[in-house]
Parts: sequence; C-alpha cells; structure tokens
Amino acid sequence: MRGTEPAFLGVSALVFAASAAVTIAWCGSMSEMAGMEMPGGWTMSMAWMRMPEKTWLGAAATFMGMWVVMMLAMMMPALMPMLSRYRGAVGGADQTPLGWLTVLVGAGYFFVWTLVGMAVFPLGVALAALEMELPMLARAVPIAAGVIVLVAGALQFTTWKTRYLACCREMPGRCAAVPSDARSAWQHGVHLGLACCRCCAGLMAILLVLGVMDLRAMAAVAAAIAAERIAPAGERVARAVGVIAMAAGLLLVARAAGLG
Repeated sequence: MRGTEPAFLGVSALVFAASAAVTIAWCGSMSEMAGMEMPGGWTMSMAWMRMPEKTWLGAAATFMGMWVVMMLAMMMPALMPMLSRYRGAVGGADQTPLGWLTVLVGAGYFFVWTLVGMAVFPLGVALAALEMELPMLARAVPIAAGVIVLVAGALQFTTWKTRYLACCREMPGRCAAVPSDARSAWQHGVHLGLACCRCCAGLMAILLVLGVMDLRAMAAVAAAIAAERIAPAGERVARAVGVIAMAAGLLLVARAAGLG
C-alpha cells in the first residue's frame, strides 16, 4: 500500500522529531522567564505578555511561530494515519505526484490550525489584560480553569465528539477514489483540519487553561488525541479520556475552593 512507503514514514517522523525538539527547547526558554504572580495563587504565562523590546506585532509573530511548531509536534502522530489513508485512496496517476499531494493535504490541515492560533492569541492577550486590571476576575481563574477541564471531559461523551471523531478516523474515498489534483488535496486537508478542530475542541481547551506552553499538559493532550484516533476502539478511548479529564477538573475545582 502506498501509504506505508518508507519515504513517507521517514519524512513524517523527521518533521515530528524536529518540531518536538524545537517545541521542547522553546518551552525550556519560556520556563526560564518568570511569569506574573496573580491573585488567587496562580502564575500567568509569559505567552500572553509583550516583552518591553518587542512590538505587539512582534509578540504575535513569536506566539504564532511557537503555535505552529507546537501544532506540528502535537498533531503529527494523529495526522499520519489520515495522510496514509489519503495516499491509499488517491485515484490513478495524474499530473501531480503523490508526494506533493500529501504535502498539500498537510498544508491545508495545518493552515486551519494556524487560523485557530491567530484567533487564540488576541483572545488570550485580552483576557490577560482584564485579569491584571480586575483582581476579582484573577481570583476566579483557578476555579474557572477547573470548570473548563470538567466541561471538556464531559464533551468527550457527546454525539458531537462521536461524530467528528468518526470523521477523523474514517477512510477517505470508501465508495470512490479520491481526486488526485492539487486543489482537491488542499480542500481535503482543510476538511480534515476543520473536523480535527471540532473533534479536539475540548482537549485543546484543557491545554489552553492548563498552560499553552506547558510540556506536561502538551504531552498529555497530544497522547490523548493520538490514542483516540489510532486505537482500534477509539470511542472507548475518548470516553476514558473524558473520565480522567472530569476527575482532574473536579480536583482542580476542589483545590481552588480550598476543599482539597
């Protein structure tokens, strides 16, 4: 099957390894920069702050660079099976080589995640500014974070999650061969990206509230996303992840309320 070609697997593994290494290095440099202590006993990440020597445009560019590399590292394990299925379903030979079609699918997929990052940054900056100006809001953040994790866990049990997880796991072109032109490849990648964003909405919300550049949170969310896509019983895995997330959310709420 063409989806198992050594070159495809090798390039995919190289992209994952390189992006993971850069992400780890970037997170390490971020951890050396002390965050801002906030009312409520938590620390605001430097990801939402502008360094004195930078403009807001420069801060946004830095965040987007980190975001894109982080998405490559987190999503490549889940994306590789989807790319492999696409390569196996592409119709007969035509003008565009299979390798370039695969690149276009991946580019369309990560284009969607880039747009998500472009929306996340201004929202994160605006929320951070409000938290610095309103101590009462800042004190509510630990409890709000626990509630968000709890709700995200519950989302794992919904028909929304089931539908989009099935979309991410299904074989493209089950009834007919997938068109093998550049435009169709890009559109297929965008379609995969949109479905993936919907499927991962709860898990990505957990990452954002626990720390967008926290390596432990990043690794846990990436492992959960990959497991529910790759494991034979993906729906059961998603529900198990939901149970863990709900338990973690309850624990965070209890601690924030002084009950734990």
